[in-house]
Amino acid sequence: MTKNIQYYLITGLLSILPIIITYWIIHNIFLYFAKPGKIIVEYLFNNEVPKYIPEIAGFILTILFIYFIGILVSNVLGNKIYSWLEMILSHVPVVNKLYTTIKQITVSISSSNRQAFKKVVFIEYPRTGLWTMTMVTGESKGLDGNEYYHVFIPTTPNPTSGYLIYVQKKNTLPADVTIEEAMKIIISGGLLAPKTNNIKNT
Repeated sequence: MTKNIQYYLITGLLSILPIIITYWIIHNIFLYFAKPGKIIVEYLFNNEVPKYIPEIAGFILTILFIYFIGILVSNVLGNKIYSWLEMILSHVPVVNKLYTTIKQITVSISSSNRQAFKKVVFIEYPRTGLWTMTMVTGESKGLDGNEYYHVFIPTTPNPTSGYLIYVQKKNTLPADVTIEEAMKIIISGGLLAPKTNNIKNT
């Protein structure tokens, strides 16, 4: 009886957890983007508006502001102003390193000419006999003439952090999964992994 209760509780929790987390993320993103515009709306109407109206209006105003920023930066004058601001940031200690890193990541993700991750491969890491799923981010050739993959090793369940290592191509195995499938496997801690893989120990 106790086991059945525990089973149903765990099953119920796992069923609603994705919904709760999704709601929490969307709710917080909405409030974050609505906050600047909400302050303006409440100031203009002296706080005499129905509940949630300032948040909704604020969200719309913020999105419109971001849209017009995109238009501004896309033209010649706006691009010059943006470059001027970047130049100022580049001369501020600490801030310049942080901004440059974030800019490189966003440019890499949004670039239409190349993908942030090219493909998924297995490598023997952290020791021989243990296989880790990694994302190939680039390629290079060493002074020894060997060809290398630049691979990002994401952490579970947060794939935004991890390690970057160089590994010889011959020491990798193709994972035979898409980038999207690999991310699902990593975030789930292997729960969503297929029943077979390409690993073959020699």
